[in-house]
Amino acid sequence: MTILKADRRSCRAALLLGASLVLSGAASAQPAGSAPADPGAWRTWVLSSGSQFRLPPPPDAAATRAELDQLRGLMGGRDAEVLERIAWWHAAAPSYRWNQIAMQEALRAGLPVNVASRHLAVLHTALADAMVAAWDSKGAHGRPRPGTADPALRPLVSESDRPSYPDEHAVAAAVASALLSEIFPQRAAEFARLAEEAGRLRLLAAAAYPSDVAAGAALGRQVAAAAMERARRDGTDGRWTGSVPTAPGGWTGNNPVLPQAPAWRPWLLASAEEFRPPPPPASDSPERAAEMAQVRAAQRTPLSNARAVFWEAAAGGLRSHEYWNGHAGRLLLEYGQGTDAPRAARAYALLNVAMYDSGVACWDAKYAYWTIRPAQLDREVSPVIAVPNHPSFPSAHACFSTTASSVLAYLFPRDAEPMTTLAREAGQSRISAGIHYPHDVSAAEALGRRVAERAIERARGDGAEQRAP
Repeated sequence: MTILKADRRSCRAALLLGASLVLSGAASAQPAGSAPADPGAWRTWVLSSGSQFRLPPPPDAAATRAELDQLRGLMGGRDAEVLERIAWWHAAAPSYRWNQIAMQEALRAGLPVNVASRHLAVLHTALADAMVAAWDSKGAHGRPRPGTADPALRPLVSESDRPSYPDEHAVAAAVASALLSEIFPQRAAEFARLAEEAGRLRLLAAAAYPSDVAAGAALGRQVAAAAMERARRDGTDGRWTGSVPTAPGGWTGNNPVLPQAPAWRPWLLASAEEFRPPPPPASDSPERAAEMAQVRAAQRTPLSNARAVFWEAAAGGLRSHEYWNGHAGRLLLEYGQGTDAPRAARAYALLNVAMYDSGVACWDAKYAYWTIRPAQLDREVSPVIAVPNHPSFPSAHACFSTTASSVLAYLFPRDAEPMTTLAREAGQSRISAGIHYPHDVSAAEALGRRVAERAIERARGDGAEQRAP
């Protein structure tokens, strides 16, 4: 069916006007049960504090009046396409959109979860620090928003009563554009375009002054530089110079996946081996024989096979980060925190740092023990899915899923039970699929919980859960 172009534009404009009204109401929602802590004082990841890059005062009254004139002049540029893009950028906090953009790039590049989690941890710790820094400067200068100075501007998005200087969307855009350009240099022009659009639309929405956007971009670049300095020293560019051990009863294969990962610098752990589990049963031990019997006896049903395929294909090594970040975005919206820029940034940072550290710790154990896979130990075992090209112990799926679900359960306690159930299913699916022993999963779950507990410990002391005096 063909729709006339003019009719399509009219319909889209009407829908977008309704969406903007919904956004105006949603933007003022406060997190259910959240504490009124000052985000400008929250603990940072790569900055010394939120005040490290505190901005100078905003322009004076005369300059502000001139900026108001600029904003009034922009009101005529609000066509249907602009309204659509404003609605897209303002559906949630900046971290939500930049998470989606980063995820799309990671999937496009086919990055394994360890590498993707590293990039997401770098991005989201920087975005979290950027929001803390932005709120520090907001609190220091307290500049009223344009709509307060001139109600005739009719801002298209509701920003409650928080100060406008610097603009947090511009801060986040500068951070994300710089870091993603470092990670995916071939896409730098696109990230720059998106960052420019994010700032420009703040002006077209009459949500910020031009100087708010300019100052936000300058602040974001400073935070990004600090984040890049730390990222360049995290060891993820190192090469593996070892070789696969040849001891009898160990893992066999060529080109194992990321054997250099144990040398990567963690965020939360003192070292990759801090939570290393004890050795698994030897391949010729009675304990291993009993576990092999369990693997052989595992009943395979259409449901168990479907779960194995789901956790491998839809939430597996190339998509596990997407799966759990998707839950984070959904829960932020459901808990009324989707438009709270500092709190959303904090949630994404905690999740992705924990997932990255879980991968480092899991890979440390994998390459400390080089445990043989069930199908290598017994050629009659027929796995339901392809066997990953790295040692069996501990289960990577169980490590990542337990860590992610535990962090999300803490941040969003009403959903603790379903999150825990999903993680348990992920681990068990690897046993029924014939690619892991039960002990691989139980040890991974214990390891994943310990990493998550470290993230939760940090969350409890980062200032975001303390009430202001």
